Amino acid sequence: MARFFQPKKKTQLNTKHQSLTIEKLDHHGAGIAYQNKKPIFIEGALPGEQVLAQLTESKSKFGRANLIKIQKPSEQRIEPFCPHYQECGGCNMQHLAIESQQEYKQQTLGQLMSKFAGQRIELEVPVVGDAKGYRRRARVSLKLNKKTRQLEFGFRKKQSKDIVTVTHCPVLNSDLDALLAPLHQLLSGFSNQESLGHVELVKGDNTNVIVLRHLKALKESDQLSLEALAKEHGATLYLMPESDQLNRVVGESANYTEAGVTIPFEPNNFIQVNQKVNQSMVVQALDWLELDEQDCVLDLFCGLGNFSLTMAKKVKQVIGVEGVDVMVDKAKDNAKVNGISNANFHQANLEQDFSGQLWAQEKFDKILLDPARAGASGIIEHISQLGASRVVYVSCNPATLARDSQSLLNQGYKLQKLGMLDMFPHTSHLESMALFVKD
Repeated sequence: MARFFQPKKKTQLNTKHQSLTIEKLDHHGAGIAYQNKKPIFIEGALPGEQVLAQLTESKSKFGRANLIKIQKPSEQRIEPFCPHYQECGGCNMQHLAIESQQEYKQQTLGQLMSKFAGQRIELEVPVVGDAKGYRRRARVSLKLNKKTRQLEFGFRKKQSKDIVTVTHCPVLNSDLDALLAPLHQLLSGFSNQESLGHVELVKGDNTNVIVLRHLKALKESDQLSLEALAKEHGATLYLMPESDQLNRVVGESANYTEAGVTIPFEPNNFIQVNQKVNQSMVVQALDWLELDEQDCVLDLFCGLGNFSLTMAKKVKQVIGVEGVDVMVDKAKDNAKVNGISNANFHQANLEQDFSGQLWAQEKFDKILLDPARAGASGIIEHISQLGASRVVYVSCNPATLARDSQSLLNQGYKLQKLGMLDMFPHTSHLESMALFVKD
């Protein structure tokens, strides 16, 4: 008998406002309520709260809802300090007291490691810094509104490509924050505003950096006025006519000094956004490794030498490995700037076979890894072959840390220490550090 396809009827989404009780937070900071045992994720809600919410998505295993009203607030709820908080997508946790944010992140880290790596361990005291003014880097979006013909200048809205105009950001370093209003005023008078891409602001110890991405050549008078603003504020100005082209037109190259080493950088190089926490992170990592002057140390995903250069002053030799050629060259230059001769840097894609490279033939006493969010799946299986007795893993994604930890445990390492680093206060982003030891 012939069978004819009959599409399933779509379930009508119940958009009526519903009162829900929040049980806990998920790993991204959203509140979780349960409806017939199905989790409903509600951004901006806190555990213990009774809220009025409206469903926006309903799947078989979960749902999502918008927060309409707080009917019964949590004792931990506070008034956000930023006037743009309800719209701006830069922070998502300002409604929770900073101490409670840190406790939540500690719990999240512990739960993920317990769930995926099967490890229960008492967490170390968290590494924390300033709750405000901590960001030393920000990208400001620019867009000419076709209807109003006004230049939108600020940060992306939550879950949107639209821009919230921001001329004061409380989590941005005060020197960079002071540049927002005058830059907005100046760029709003530019010709060809539709060709403006974004502004990058970066804080160095010796200078503040302004980078303007533009898709067409700037009018001479516009460029001169921008150069005058940079000089007035003692800033370094770069123009970026192409995504891979930086032209410095005013000021000196930037650098920062941490843990006794000076690290020059270009504005398109990766540096940790929170300088105070980064300083403490480097100190803690070196302390956990228990470095000895006879040690040979491998620094994987080494970047500009954030860890390598400081380690080199305490050990016999450091080998740094990084996937980006430009960063490797910069790390080599930075070693010369600091008079360091026992740190060597190599380029390698650590997601591919690297066994033929000379550095991979050596044995190491200690290893440090600081990968991107994707983790270190390409090299993690080979760590024990490299000979290290102590491994420190710095992670910006607890999920991939938990995954990679399973491999290290299978290789005979034991998780000895685990700690949270509050690199990004008022967001759910979680930086962590783990120490693995093999007898």
